[in-house]
Amino acid sequence: MPEAIVLITLIVICALAFDYINGFHDTANAIATVVSTRVMTPRAAIIMAASLNFIGALISTNVAKTVASGLVGTSRFAMAEIKNPGAMADRLQAPADPVSLYLSSRLSTATRNILSQRPIGTPPSERLKSALLTDLNTELTDKDFYSKDRFKGILLTKDTTKILKEKEIKDQPALNRALLEAAYPKVLGKSDAITQVVILAAIIAAIIWNLITWKFGIPSSSSHALIGGLVGAALVHGGPSLIIWQGNIDKVLIPLIASPLAGFIIGYLIMLSIFLLFSHVHPGKVSSTFRHLQLLSAACMAFTHGMNDAQKSMGIITMSLVSIGFLKHPLVPIWVILLCATAMALGTSAGGWRIIKTMGHRIIRLEPVHGFAAETSAAAVIFISSHFGMPVSTTHVIAGSIFGVGSSKRLSAVRWGVAGNMMVAWILTIPASASVAGLIYLLLRTCGLS
Repeated sequence: MPEAIVLITLIVICALAFDYINGFHDTANAIATVVSTRVMTPRAAIIMAASLNFIGALISTNVAKTVASGLVGTSRFAMAEIKNPGAMADRLQAPADPVSLYLSSRLSTATRNILSQRPIGTPPSERLKSALLTDLNTELTDKDFYSKDRFKGILLTKDTTKILKEKEIKDQPALNRALLEAAYPKVLGKSDAITQVVILAAIIAAIIWNLITWKFGIPSSSSHALIGGLVGAALVHGGPSLIIWQGNIDKVLIPLIASPLAGFIIGYLIMLSIFLLFSHVHPGKVSSTFRHLQLLSAACMAFTHGMNDAQKSMGIITMSLVSIGFLKHPLVPIWVILLCATAMALGTSAGGWRIIKTMGHRIIRLEPVHGFAAETSAAAVIFISSHFGMPVSTTHVIAGSIFGVGSSKRLSAVRWGVAGNMMVAWILTIPASASVAGLIYLLLRTCGLS
């Protein structure tokens, strides 16, 4: 337990450091356009962004819940945790108890076919072991797994019994994992799915990638650096079974492509609408109007940035607290929310001038009307993504929006060479941070941490 306390302390410190770095790394997302158009001074823009980042971080925890439990399994089985796969296969081939009878009826067709060809009592093939692992992890989400009759005579822990008495089950996979361990005590091992070392390696890898891209002024994604790090460390720790692939596809990979594309399209349409509506208005009046409106759009951008980006560290800390047993469910404690919101706000106040220069000047030359259109479209995309618990890259979204705004003028208005460099960084972020996290995980294990 002393080692666990040290590790959880390190994770909290590193997660807050990540949030701080994320704040100054991604300051540009919220204020680059409003600074480059000279609507606000850098100091005033940073103070506004820091304040609204803090408020936004307090509003929602949907993204934090996704990071804490929707991307890698804190309850999922790893192959090493099936201590006696032969006994498991025997009990499912010839079920003599209610739990095994129920599980055998839930097996996939592929698993049943493999079992039917295996003589009872013989060592299971690697193919069968893999199939059993997949089916066990699928069963973790089954809301009908528990019934009093099915588990009659099986000794359950006090914690499991307490959870079963709750009106609403808050963490179905964790409950089903505990039930399976109780039903098969000599067959299934205790959960070691996501350890503190996995989480620590993920955060360190994300910090390293953030600092590298900040140093060179590349607006890469802090969010995807953290997610890539988490997936990479989990893969090295326990293999592909620990990754919730569907969750990563639905919440990470699809939004990775869709969110900047949505920002591009919405930014293009907003700018086109402004051209049509204000085509007969004097340019000076248009500029004056949108200088005021851009204050509102920049505020919305800063607010939604905190609403999405600060959530990642909240989710990481919550995952760590769940995996060590300090929390029973992946619900973000209020002290975690306040700490992460504060760290994000302080980081934002430090600013990230290299990236502000790239976002505000090197993509296209921005006027207040362009800044308003880009920020409005980006804020809308980020707000919707946050509502559905999608940890999107605010960097990708605002950059996509700026591209869309610039393209509405003419394609040559966008400096596509800069855009190409940014795309390379975006594509490399997840695999690069995953690789770094895997290496850091092995290094930490070599140093004796577990």
